[in-house]
Amino acid sequence: MNFPLVTPSLDWIPHPNPTANPPQDKAMQLAGRIWIEHTLPLTLAEKKQFMKAGWLTSVRAITKSWRGYHCRRCGNSTQRLLAPWPCNCGQNCRYCRACIEMGRIASCTSLYLWTGADLQWITTPDACQWNGTLSPFQQQASTTIQKAIVDRRELLVWAVCGAGKTEMLFQGLAKAFEQGMRVCLATPRVDVVQELKPRFAEAFPQVKLAALFGGTKDVDNGSQFIVATTHQLYKYARAFDAIIIDEVDAFPYHADKSLHFAANRAAKHHAARIYLTATPRWHMKWRSHWKHLPTTFVPQRYHGHPLPIPQFISCFGIPSYMKKEKLPPSFYQWLQQRNKARRLIIFVPTIPMAEALAERIENAVFVHSEDEHRADKITRFREKQFPVLIATTILERGVTFPSVDVAVLQSDHAVFDEAALVQIAGRAGRSADDPTGEVIFFHSGRTEAMEKARHSIMTMNKRAERGW
Repeated sequence: MNFPLVTPSLDWIPHPNPTANPPQDKAMQLAGRIWIEHTLPLTLAEKKQFMKAGWLTSVRAITKSWRGYHCRRCGNSTQRLLAPWPCNCGQNCRYCRACIEMGRIASCTSLYLWTGADLQWITTPDACQWNGTLSPFQQQASTTIQKAIVDRRELLVWAVCGAGKTEMLFQGLAKAFEQGMRVCLATPRVDVVQELKPRFAEAFPQVKLAALFGGTKDVDNGSQFIVATTHQLYKYARAFDAIIIDEVDAFPYHADKSLHFAANRAAKHHAARIYLTATPRWHMKWRSHWKHLPTTFVPQRYHGHPLPIPQFISCFGIPSYMKKEKLPPSFYQWLQQRNKARRLIIFVPTIPMAEALAERIENAVFVHSEDEHRADKITRFREKQFPVLIATTILERGVTFPSVDVAVLQSDHAVFDEAALVQIAGRAGRSADDPTGEVIFFHSGRTEAMEKARHSIMTMNKRAERGW
């Protein structure tokens, strides 16, 4: 089955030639990748040799049919994003603006794909060195994940924030590496990749791992386990025996058809496909409800305590107070009265508000998507070097900080939809030593998203109480 959104045909991908047996070191490096001329790790002579032997095949990057132009790297067929360009080849070529951040490709560009024999990846018995224990809910999900990977089928893991989804994957990943599978875990957020890499490296020390994102120092030279942002999947075709999409509902993945196309193409024909989320979007809920998508529920956090339920506090005139360089009274009063033993994350809807608020709260630091020092600030906050972190929705998911309270300032803003608010609330109470962090939504009028988010959290707590 395909990923949730309909993707273009992948018939253009050449099939492997089982009789073509190239050098193993080059095969490991090239297999499953989509290469452009200047990125090919081959000399000109090697390229000619590989193509003559059938180990490497070239296809046009941008093609034209009666429907118009089409980019084979990202699946884009929106004609205004396939613009003419006076190319270096001397022709007025079309280039794809949809995936230009991965490097410009034009209608004269060739994509190179591996077409040698399918590789046999290393089999690693007892690959997992994690010695922790799982809760009953986690163990049930872990067993289901393991079976889905072995049977190579789809599975939605619908687990609350703080359920311990990473640990639930360990047994399934161990089984995959035991059977010589190549695995990719992709997520829309860079911060999540950076947090997951050391955890997987510690749990699977014998497995060759690469973490790929914009600016990474890691290189995939035949890694059996890839942890990457979803944009990195543009570089792969029929590469993985199992592909796991973490935070499958997160921006930009859930709304970007080209990323669905890339994920679908990166998986082999009969690959396992695992989707992880605490807040599935409507199409996944619909497929799950009608039994079109096998689903395992984890309604309880790993430590067994319920999810903190958001409190709503009226806070009017937030923008005007910010312009006056003042804090809204109800927000200021809460700041003064709260338990200072816990650190605090304050979520705001815009970058200017994050920067302005940091100037008005003592010992506060801001982070957002355009912040060059974001990773360093997050590390310093995790190490308790300052007590207050102000963030946009860039930190709404995938990162864990023990013993924190969470506040959302202007929670009625359009940027805070139901999924975002549930994920933000899930940053609190994640520590077994302090599982009862506060979650406060400061608003100038309750929104449907706020009500739905609180109802969703309460529903999961009730399911956990019932034991299913």
